[in-house]
Amino acid sequence: MNSQTEKKLIAGPAGAIECALDLPGADVVPRGLALICHPNPTQGGTMDNKVVQTLARAFLQLGYRAVRFNFRGIGGSGGGWDEGRGEIDDALAVLSAYRNVDEPLLLAGFSFGGYIASRAAERLPEGQKAERLVLVGPATSRFDTATVPADTLVIHGEVDDVVPLSAVLDWARPQSLPIVVVPGVGHFFHGQLPLLKNLVVRAFAA
Repeated sequence: MNSQTEKKLIAGPAGAIECALDLPGADVVPRGLALICHPNPTQGGTMDNKVVQTLARAFLQLGYRAVRFNFRGIGGSGGGWDEGRGEIDDALAVLSAYRNVDEPLLLAGFSFGGYIASRAAERLPEGQKAERLVLVGPATSRFDTATVPADTLVIHGEVDDVVPLSAVLDWARPQSLPIVVVPGVGHFFHGQLPLLKNLVVRAFAA
């Protein structure tokens, strides 16, 4: 993401996992760790996706350490596509490698990554739960996205042609979960990434 990004390989359940860590600044004591999951690897999703990088920048601005990673079989990560099952294990492996004891945690994801973040959050034991979830364009029409805490921030484009807004509303309705809908915006937030970043920052500032 920038010249200060620290990239390394960690051990994962299907082989090495390629990770990228960014710090909020030399003079900033981090508020916690933000883990960001990327979109569907079978459709070209990687940790360098622009929405994923935008989320990382938002969390850096908020004072969190931000870690991104490539799911199994992508970039420098070993293994192969596991239809969303093993990818949850990948996320949890990255968490165990990067999270300090008792460190506040944000779990975030874009599209398929939103599904992974929801399921990873569900599997964290009591006492290690995420402080908050941030899901952008979660792939609720394609993957069995988990029920999430009431304070989860969900942002979706009005004219998303990959995951219809109606599918996200159908998932959110039984939970009485509000959705932030961005008018006229598609799945990848083309031309609206600064707005996406500001929506995340403002939600936490509030």
